[in-house]
Amino acid sequence: MRHRRHGTAAGPARREVVGVDLSPAAIRQARADAARLGIQNARFEEGSRAEGTFDVAIAIFFLHHLSDAALAAFPAQLRAALRDGGVFYSLDPSRQRLSGRVGRLLIPSLMKRYQSADERELEPSATAQLFEAAGYRTESLMYDFASSPMAGLFPGWRSAYQATRYLDNLLLKTPFRKLGSNFEILART
Repeated sequence: MRHRRHGTAAGPARREVVGVDLSPAAIRQARADAARLGIQNARFEEGSRAEGTFDVAIAIFFLHHLSDAALAAFPAQLRAALRDGGVFYSLDPSRQRLSGRVGRLLIPSLMKRYQSADERELEPSATAQLFEAAGYRTESLMYDFASSPMAGLFPGWRSAYQATRYLDNLLLKTPFRKLGSNFEILART
């Protein structure tokens, strides 16, 4: 999702959210959800990028689908789409994640079912360095251990997700945080 402001000398800025996804099904679902909720300042585009400049760009489980070359080029390409002072946020799977190791060992067929052929786990520090090299002020933090996998496997089980998220937050305060499942990148222009 990206967030863009529209404004002219004749009127105030109108905020708009632009959702971009490669999946036609995801775009159809997003449009249906926005219509059902009465959201009128959002549009959704199928593809890998939106035209224009943006205040914020959010990429959830996106970077790990990019090839090494595309990932290396992405921070500079994104910079051209972010306004001065713009912010980029991403959440992607960590190469050190304990949940991935356990899943591949105990439930490999289930792991394969939820992954596409092009995705891989990323090294958090190397990914952050790509943004730093492109001139961003960058932070990288571990996000969770089990709450994202729990949400993916059992999307309607809210109380289990909340309990798992609570435990994740405790574990992220320990030296074991480097074994977390997913990491966040926050990059500012």
